[in-house]
Amino acid sequence: MSENRIVRAAAVQIAPDLDRPDGTLERVLNAVDEAAAKGARFMVFPETFVPYYPYFSFVLPPALQGAEHLRLYERAPTVPGPLTQAVAAAARRHGVVIVLGVNERDHGSLYNAQLIFDADGTLKLKRRKITPTYHERMIWGQGDGAGLDVVETAVGRVGALACWEHYNPLARYALMARHEEIHAAQFPGSLVGQIFADQMEVTIRHHALEAACFVVNATGWLTDEQVAQVCPDERLRGACRGGNCTAIVSPEGKHLADPLGPGEGILIADMDLALVTKRKRMMDAVGHYARPELLSLLHDDRPASFVHQPIRSPTVSRSLDHEQQPASDEPSLGAAGRGGPGRDADGAPDQRVAVLRR
Repeated sequence: MSENRIVRAAAVQIAPDLDRPDGTLERVLNAVDEAAAKGARFMVFPETFVPYYPYFSFVLPPALQGAEHLRLYERAPTVPGPLTQAVAAAARRHGVVIVLGVNERDHGSLYNAQLIFDADGTLKLKRRKITPTYHERMIWGQGDGAGLDVVETAVGRVGALACWEHYNPLARYALMARHEEIHAAQFPGSLVGQIFADQMEVTIRHHALEAACFVVNATGWLTDEQVAQVCPDERLRGACRGGNCTAIVSPEGKHLADPLGPGEGILIADMDLALVTKRKRMMDAVGHYARPELLSLLHDDRPASFVHQPIRSPTVSRSLDHEQQPASDEPSLGAAGRGGPGRDADGAPDQRVAVLRR
């Protein structure tokens, strides 16, 4: 239950290290130490913060992205691996829950992954962004429905989405239906300009209201030197500025601290989880305010599989044996006979139909 619990949250907005392979991880661990020293028990870092968000894909044409894309492959962590071990150790040492965005490498593909570490260091959830946005489709593969989940942690029920996944109402509803109390939102920051920050604020406040949960949102940030490094063409540098709205929002849609604009910082605020029930008493979109007999969500929560085995049941085998027997003088009693549509000649349901229907 969410009553009588106050959780101090930290939303981290810092610059990545674009130069050193392990530099961003060092920055993450230092920020965890700093936020924990301020009493934070729940921490959120920006979208694909490790090793860095692929800003190059937004400003470079595809023909010029090869070298930077390969560099990202070289630095992207595997999960599990040394990165998860280091972050898990930090979570366990401080007794904090950490949500970290990474570029996950899985053999020949990269994915926009969100990792949720519990206070004992357990990796409770690894999920992948279900649909990369616009330029990102040149960089990342697609996630699956298994990651649209909410996990029980030391601070409450936690879910996460990345960037424009928040514009997918069905993805958000999948988490709402699992009764998330704290939602981790991640955006890249330093992108598109102020309009991105304005839209982001509307989005996270709306989700807090609709889901009756707290939203802790973290955006990244690039220094002027890093903007110049990512955008050698001065005419494009405006595309890598703005878009910062690191914030902590209550289930009533209120900011619990002034959001962070451009620059580095760690936003700290206390979340009184009793507000979850206070809000849901009035409007529970997956309970008393829902009409599932009229509107409901179909969610395929199976992990993606690239290899599928054919299913052969005893009924199918028997049917195939029948097909190989010599024809008789008796009339056929198959699908159009006594069995009816979708049944074998013996009257049993035709499992081949069931397999196709699944």
